[in-house]
Amino acid sequence: MAESMCISPGFTLNKSPDVCHNDSSALLLAKSNDKLFSLPRKARKSSVRVAGQTQKLISISSTSVSISGRKEPKLRSKDLQKGVSKLKAVATSQITKQIEAPSPLPEDVDLKATSVLYNLSPSELYEYALHEEGSFVTSTGALATLSGARTGRSPKDKRVVKDEVTANELWWEESSPNIEMDEHTFLINRERAVDFLTSLDKVFVNDQFLNWDSEHRLKVRIISARAYHSLFMHNMCIRPTPEELENFGTPDFTIYNAGQFPCNRFTHYMKSTTSIDLNLTRKEIVILGTQYAGEMKKGLFSVMHYLMPKKGILSLHSGCNMGKEGDVNLFFGLSGTGKTTLSTDPNRYLIGDDEHCWSDNGISNIEGGCYAKCIDLSKEKEPEIWNAIKFGTILENVVFDMHTREVDYSDKSITENTRASYPIEFIPNAKIPCVGPHPKNVILLACDAFGVLPPVSKLTLAQTMYHFISGYTALVAGTEEGVKEPRATFSACFGAAFLMLHPAKYAEMLAEKMQKHGTTAWLVNTGWSGGSYGVGQRIKLTYTRRIIDAINSGSLLNANYTETPIFGLHVPDAVEGIPSEILHPENTWSDKKAYQETLQKLAGLFKSNFKKFTGYKIGNSSRLTEEILAAGPK
Repeated sequence: MAESMCISPGFTLNKSPDVCHNDSSALLLAKSNDKLFSLPRKARKSSVRVAGQTQKLISISSTSVSISGRKEPKLRSKDLQKGVSKLKAVATSQITKQIEAPSPLPEDVDLKATSVLYNLSPSELYEYALHEEGSFVTSTGALATLSGARTGRSPKDKRVVKDEVTANELWWEESSPNIEMDEHTFLINRERAVDFLTSLDKVFVNDQFLNWDSEHRLKVRIISARAYHSLFMHNMCIRPTPEELENFGTPDFTIYNAGQFPCNRFTHYMKSTTSIDLNLTRKEIVILGTQYAGEMKKGLFSVMHYLMPKKGILSLHSGCNMGKEGDVNLFFGLSGTGKTTLSTDPNRYLIGDDEHCWSDNGISNIEGGCYAKCIDLSKEKEPEIWNAIKFGTILENVVFDMHTREVDYSDKSITENTRASYPIEFIPNAKIPCVGPHPKNVILLACDAFGVLPPVSKLTLAQTMYHFISGYTALVAGTEEGVKEPRATFSACFGAAFLMLHPAKYAEMLAEKMQKHGTTAWLVNTGWSGGSYGVGQRIKLTYTRRIIDAINSGSLLNANYTETPIFGLHVPDAVEGIPSEILHPENTWSDKKAYQETLQKLAGLFKSNFKKFTGYKIGNSSRLTEEILAAGPK
């Protein structure tokens, strides 16, 4: 006779045919896969209270209004309020007189609704980013992304609207970074960007702050097409609390980042398919034809360089740290001078690595994150940056092993400008909030590959202004017929690409604040000694750190100084822990004639560069201008 078996859903066959065991759990509540997959995701408390969600969406819709007279785009939110698919039209007050509004005929774009992904968390942004081509999770949990054809900023494609206000306020000379465009062309590009963004199924919107000094902070809104860009700005700007977000209101400045969508090359002023456009009157930035995220960061930095001086606040391209006694250092320097390395000191608190404001309240970081170079990064050389590369960090344009996902930081296959973007809290000794008292020291860094500047010198106020305006360093040009030669590089205020006003204006403000708060300035050479590049040796990092330590301790203030020829720099005769002979460059050169010739050559390069600034008058008198010129090389 056949054995009877008990087989039914939720039951298993036991070895004994007469006994059935029920191994099932409670009945599953989900009635579909969609419901099942939603169960692990616990609904979070909205960052915007329900009563204000519709108003928030209306605010975003108003920001994205077309200037051609069309209705505002239909926006629905996956984060603010489900089911919102249509908004009441608000007054199109942003329509300009330059473009006549057409009759309101129906258009396909009016029938489409775009989902707004508002202030998403890094975890949520990871999920969207991994659907973007070229995005992967690395072995440390960082998000590796590609910025497309542009792996750096495009300064020749950055333009500023020249109108009745900015025509008289901004620096428009030939040597200025500000390339003009008119309002009409800006609006054409804005319309192109807004049309592209609102044609997408979803857009990412970030509402965040700039400047940790709450009295002078800026509210910014970033509308972008890629999760990568949204996470980048989440890291780089200051992240609002839920309460701050609820009361965010109207942004002070808005970025429309259309990413890879190109501008029309037949539009006036356009030289390529890329355009980064600033309209200071409309308080808007439009980005077309580039996915490089740094354009957003530096575009807003340019905005701060315009707005802050109007309030008597000095905006600075600098690193900043603070000792345990509250002594603050500002570090100025171009790429390769050691600004990031020296400002990120494990024995001092990090206030910021790149952008700061100096107000009557003291020093404050503009940003909420760091944007560190990754090329040749190692744990031994820069452990703080190395350890910051984890979940939430973006790695731009790096190369990694497809199996292990381990990053090869020495690989330059995509670009040498590989970068890591992470919140400043990822640095263990970061000072939160990122503010400090008035600086005690201003340190100008130069990597002098000519090998003629001393490792450290104390500057007079006029010398500080001269070298601040000059913004000098030297780079190795490469090999030409077997000979390597250094190439001088000058960038006004150590950040000419982002200046809105004449460099002398920022130098004047720096001098005023230094005088008022008793700040001392130093010129530190992190470059070569004993000869130019190829002959001499790079000054040891340990020596430079000891110099910085001596500045911090105040011991250099009491040192004996000797004035150098040509540049008139005041060099200390001794620094603890450093061979005294290297403090005076001529002592380290075996060929004294070559030293004198190289010194004269560098002095000539300084004079030639400074000619473009000589006609500018600071204030109503030319006295200060004359003092600055007199402080340069003879």
